[in-house]
Amino acid sequence: MMNRIAKSLLRSVKGGTAVWLRSSSVHSGKRHLQKLVLGIETSCDDTGAAVVDDAGNVLGEALHCQKEVHLQSGGIIPVVAQQLHRENIEQVVKEALRVSGVSLHELAAVATTVKPGLALSLEVGLCYSLNLVNRYQKPFIPIHHMEAHALTIRLMHQVEFPFLVLLLSGGHCLLAVAQGVSDFLLLGQSIDIAPGDMLDKVARRLSLRKHPECHSMAGGKAIEHLAQTGNRQQHAFRLPMQQYRNCDFSFSGLQNLVNKAIIEKEEEEGIQEGEILSCVKDIAAAVQHTVAVHIIQRTYRAMLFCIKNSILSPKHATLVVSGGVASNQHIRKGLQTLADANDFGFLCPPPRLCTDNGVMIAWNGIERLRAGLGVWHSTDGIRYEPNLFPVLLP
Repeated sequence: MMNRIAKSLLRSVKGGTAVWLRSSSVHSGKRHLQKLVLGIETSCDDTGAAVVDDAGNVLGEALHCQKEVHLQSGGIIPVVAQQLHRENIEQVVKEALRVSGVSLHELAAVATTVKPGLALSLEVGLCYSLNLVNRYQKPFIPIHHMEAHALTIRLMHQVEFPFLVLLLSGGHCLLAVAQGVSDFLLLGQSIDIAPGDMLDKVARRLSLRKHPECHSMAGGKAIEHLAQTGNRQQHAFRLPMQQYRNCDFSFSGLQNLVNKAIIEKEEEEGIQEGEILSCVKDIAAAVQHTVAVHIIQRTYRAMLFCIKNSILSPKHATLVVSGGVASNQHIRKGLQTLADANDFGFLCPPPRLCTDNGVMIAWNGIERLRAGLGVWHSTDGIRYEPNLFPVLLP
């Protein structure tokens, strides 16, 4: 049963708060020779769908974003996300197909995120997709969400394997070497929470939704916005994991240090939790910078490891950064500088493809279809896998 908060949120958004992203249609006269894949994404709080062909053309896409709903509660309520996916998935898929000018009969396969993610959200996407493939007798391609993020860059750039990939999001943080479409060497990952999750929690503790410049922004975006005009040197936070000689990350200890600093400042200013500190921009700048330096340091260790052990060639080494937190310009610029200083190429998908979307799922489906990997012609035994900790890439 849904609790009262969840029911209240759903009532407040009847009619839906939607953000639609549409690509321009890219139609070829030889489309009947191309393989077309429909990608469906429902791993968290965005309902996405897209049609992509095997030449890398995005023929059509649609996205229903739940951000405004979850901002009201200060975080994602899984049962609310599930209900909104249920209400919108059919409309999203139909919109992507309409924009693409493609019918379900023309598809070579349907690709859908099955892991990792929120169980209730994954269930909606998988059930809908299995009904589609059974009705239209299409092959089904189960997709690992993190693999899709890692391979998105190959949709727009000719990036050859192997390459180093850093995935940063609200739910994940990992470093891996992409050695093939379904072949990843995991080098390091967060041992506790993800950077996006940590930034969102700091934003909530600072009550940034009450800040006049940030009332409509998600937590991480609010931190980034305020940090632009803050002085990071006013606060010093100890960098995590300095004593560990590996490529893992940690953000929960840093979050605790930030919370202590906020409490101290509230006592100094004589204000209660929930009120805005006068130094909020300085705290935002210091937190963002510490997160960026920690990520850069661990990525540098991964670069050295890959070159020393001949996993990557010094002449053709590339760092690919993806995931929602990769949209943070301060973090992105720091990683660009790191790559340049170490003669690594640096590539990052455009911001709209860093966050969850149907395009990356459809493209991952194309990659797997080409390679003949994980293409199911029977849906028996297909399950979703919500929580993979540690993150196990295929």
